[in-house]
Amino acid sequence: MSTAVSPRSISSVTGPALPLISFLARLPAGICPIGTLLMLTELHGIGRAGLAAGMLWTGQAIGGPPIGRLADRIGHRRVILVASLANAGAIATFVGAVLSGMPTAVEMALAAVVGLTVPQIGPLSRTRWIALTRGKPDLTGRMLSLDTTIDEISFMAGPALAGLALALVHPVAGLVLAGALMAVFGVLFAVHPTAPRGDGVTGEAGLRAVTRVPLVTPALAILFTMALLQGMIWGSANAGVSALAQHLGNPGTAGFVWGAMAVTSALAGGVVTFRPGTRDLTVRLRTAIVAQTVLLIPLLAVDGFLGATAAIAAIGLAVAPHLIAVFGLAERVAPPTRMGEAMSLLGSGLIIGQGVAALAAGQLAEQFGHRAAFTLTCACGALAALVALTLVRRNPFTPGIQS
Repeated sequence: MSTAVSPRSISSVTGPALPLISFLARLPAGICPIGTLLMLTELHGIGRAGLAAGMLWTGQAIGGPPIGRLADRIGHRRVILVASLANAGAIATFVGAVLSGMPTAVEMALAAVVGLTVPQIGPLSRTRWIALTRGKPDLTGRMLSLDTTIDEISFMAGPALAGLALALVHPVAGLVLAGALMAVFGVLFAVHPTAPRGDGVTGEAGLRAVTRVPLVTPALAILFTMALLQGMIWGSANAGVSALAQHLGNPGTAGFVWGAMAVTSALAGGVVTFRPGTRDLTVRLRTAIVAQTVLLIPLLAVDGFLGATAAIAAIGLAVAPHLIAVFGLAERVAPPTRMGEAMSLLGSGLIIGQGVAALAAGQLAEQFGHRAAFTLTCACGALAALVALTLVRRNPFTPGIQS
């Protein structure tokens, strides 16, 4: 039976500052895609904005697993430090290119570099907690719950901050903020004493020995599918909220509506972290995704700011519990020597789903209105529930089983 774990016991593992550092270090990953879309829409129009934002999302999805693999091999400190500084530099270069009126192709290439250099703070922080709590499965579960909640808040708060920066300061302010956060807090996360040293693999023979351990098992493929569909739920819902806000004549409200999910998701994640239940993670995953699917349905009826805010806030109650279960199950089935790569792969699933669904839902909303985008959201939720109910079972997700 799981027991509650106090904030003090978590602080004893990580130190009091590390959760805050990791949150601030991963905010740029949430700010940059939406910040790019908003910045270029304001300065050059939606066509160029969509191309650059799509390249950034693509770069994030492609770059994640290789960075995770490298961190597994040679340690977090060097990999995250180099990636953080490279990402901050890439953001600064991208902003400079936009302000100087460089061609669209240059903007797209630089946006891709921004995405490729994202240092995968979220996935690698989960790997760090697993290493720090090895031999204490209950504490490992609570740490993963806390970290997934932090990740959720950053994913929701990032777009809200990007919108706020645009409304209050300047179109490039969101990207400038992201670069500054990465330069400071990405570096602090990299050099923190808790950074794992890596598996010590050196040489071609050692690398072959590690990579012979299969990464993508059937169980991890199912979890990747759940992450992909969760990203699609986010991306299509975000597009629908943006289309509704534009229809109401106040595009700036979209970020505040989306921020409501960050609040409720954080509350739900806190409950799961500090007041854990006794049900198996597979049961918790199925329950959470079915609840989320039901909570998506009111989106089809919203036609105003208050209704959209209430519906989005309600959905947030199921988001964190769902992803906490996804990443908790990943810790069970992923090879220990490739844990960072596995967590990054799931993070890429979230990003791919978000980008693909945002593009599709945006087109639907432009042609048929915001309800068409929300219809796609509900369809993605129904598909996720179907996958969970038919494929997520205790076996092959039992600890120690690789399948």
